[in-house]
Amino acid sequence: MKLIPSGRSAGVPGRQAPITRRRAAAMLLPMLLPGAATFSGPARAQGAYPHRPIRLVVDSPPGGSTDLLGRIAADGLAQKLGVAVLVENKAGATGGVAMEFVVKSPADGYTLLFCSNGNLLIKPFLERGFPLNPLTDIAPVFNAAELPHVLVVPGSLPVKDLAGFIAYGKANPGKIFYGSAGNGSQPHIAISHLGRLAGIKVEHVPYKGLAAAMTDLLGGRLQAMSAGLGTVRPYLKGGELKPLAVASRHRLSGLPDVPTSAEAGLPGWEMSAWFGVFAPRGTPAEVVRTLNEKLQAVFDDPAVKQKLADIGAEPVGGSIPSFGERVRADYRMYGQLIKDSGVKLE
Repeated sequence: MKLIPSGRSAGVPGRQAPITRRRAAAMLLPMLLPGAATFSGPARAQGAYPHRPIRLVVDSPPGGSTDLLGRIAADGLAQKLGVAVLVENKAGATGGVAMEFVVKSPADGYTLLFCSNGNLLIKPFLERGFPLNPLTDIAPVFNAAELPHVLVVPGSLPVKDLAGFIAYGKANPGKIFYGSAGNGSQPHIAISHLGRLAGIKVEHVPYKGLAAAMTDLLGGRLQAMSAGLGTVRPYLKGGELKPLAVASRHRLSGLPDVPTSAEAGLPGWEMSAWFGVFAPRGTPAEVVRTLNEKLQAVFDDPAVKQKLADIGAEPVGGSIPSFGERVRADYRMYGQLIKDSGVKLE
């Protein structure tokens, strides 16, 4: 039996084999694959990370701050790594569904979690059977951004600054009502904490989301709220709301004239919604380092910084150890605040 040389037609020496439809399709397929033009560059070896698409699981529905920031991270990471990064929203159980899914996924760097500190670090103290221990079951990868809280009051409230608000609260005990997105939410814990620090009595009114609480705040039925800049900014320019202080160690670039709580006379009042990327426990250190470095490059991009500014967020970044320390410190902080306040889910 004679072998037919590659590229030769059987029975016709020296003649090239005709290009059939099947061969033509095989030659064109790589050029027609989705993403082929997007991820140009040298081919990766099969064993190199990453060599296939990455799934970024977001712990909230589409459209919110977590989802928007997660998609910014995914788009930038795809460009830096040269593979697709697919966003998958797994809302439910206040983030528990997404977290449990990632914790049970292979620790290979191809399934990552994007979540907020509220769901990750507050819920374990409030919900029995929370699906993970945030200190041991997942690995911190990158602290993408944060939304420091701003204390706002209705424009009609007769106060000009934080000192005036505290004086008003002491003169009107039990008459400061504040809204939140529900029991155990960050806006709830934030003003509960502020009240204890300032020595004033504040009354909590839980809502099913901040939108309803905002309506009552604008209508003067509430006297205060603590929320991220993106939530309150539309009402600041026209004076519908007044910002009194930022719950952060530094002033916000989007509110440069508003003092921090310490500058306003109430040190220790700090509250920030931050967002980060995590991987299952046991993910190789080299993979985690690669992800951290690429994500840092993404969030250092001026265009990305502008996108963050547009939604009232501030970039964070930094090393893996520094992010790990923040997770541990905030876990301790929330545990103490919840214990001190007596916050419980209904």
